Amino acid sequence: MKRAQIFRRWMATLTMVAVVLTFISCTRSHIFEYEGDCDVYYDIRFKYDYNIKYADAFANEVRSLALYIFDEDDILIEKIVTTDKEELSKEDFHIRLELPAGCYTLLAWGGLGEEESFDMLADEEIGRTRIEELQVRMHRAYDDEGRAYSDKDLAPLFHGIMELDVVSEPGTYKKTMSLMKNTNVVRIVLNEMSGHAMDSKNFTFEITDHSGLYDYDNTRLDDEAITYKPWYIEEIYADFDESSTRSTNINAVLAELTIGRMMTTESPILRVLNSQTGEQILRLPLAEYMLLIKGNYHKAMGDQEYLDRQDEYSLTLFLDEGKWMSTQIVINGWRVVINDTGLN
Repeated sequence: MKRAQIFRRWMATLTMVAVVLTFISCTRSHIFEYEGDCDVYYDIRFKYDYNIKYADAFANEVRSLALYIFDEDDILIEKIVTTDKEELSKEDFHIRLELPAGCYTLLAWGGLGEEESFDMLADEEIGRTRIEELQVRMHRAYDDEGRAYSDKDLAPLFHGIMELDVVSEPGTYKKTMSLMKNTNVVRIVLNEMSGHAMDSKNFTFEITDHSGLYDYDNTRLDDEAITYKPWYIEEIYADFDESSTRSTNINAVLAELTIGRMMTTESPILRVLNSQTGEQILRLPLAEYMLLIKGNYHKAMGDQEYLDRQDEYSLTLFLDEGKWMSTQIVINGWRVVINDTGLN
């Protein structure tokens, strides 16, 4: 009888020990999982919808990205560069940051170092470089007279900046940085209305601006004048059906140029010259002409925002026997009749 009682007590003790061990095991497991969740992550996503279509084109247009992280004293503490185009084009692309609680500034430049287009002006050094040192400069060449010019199809340049307040509470937080595009492609069609054949060698196209140097916050800094020249030029011929009541052929010259960020405060100047004589055929302030087609749909938008959202401009200019017909122009498909506006 005593043996049976002792055995039952012994089994009860073992059962209690087993329950306690199970509880401890579960508790330890629970604590371990909780400790794993103590980390704080910030997933930084990027978008480029600051365009005229308000559509996110980040995956299609951004080909490289450099993200700089600055502490509350504006000192660089980390730099992350992504040049894998396939990675950048993924829908869920993001950069994960693991930072102590505090206030940070995130600065992003897209397109640096591509095709000899734009580079950081200063060398970046972790723990030393200040945010105001991160200025971006456009590559340029110089002619025999020392004048700066660019005749390249510049790689698209993107900029973004945001403040980030990192909390200490465990979790994964998602933030999105919006980017703005600085580069613009300008297509110019010079159309001879008389029907006479045109030779591209007879024309010089150039756009002059001071748009080759950008501060960390994307404001334009004082820079030398840069003359943008075509990176592509060709003659265009098109025939109409003989039954047409208008000219049966078109003779034109197409020129394509890539320029920097346009500002309302200092308009780029477009000039077309006769290459043989040096005579100026036309001269016009580009930004003012681009704003002529802002129209009703964008009337609530500021002029600078409109220029920043647009990134492609097409102009058709008309000549008559080599003389500019300044009373009409086609801009991005819109025909503009120009009276005495004083723009030219």
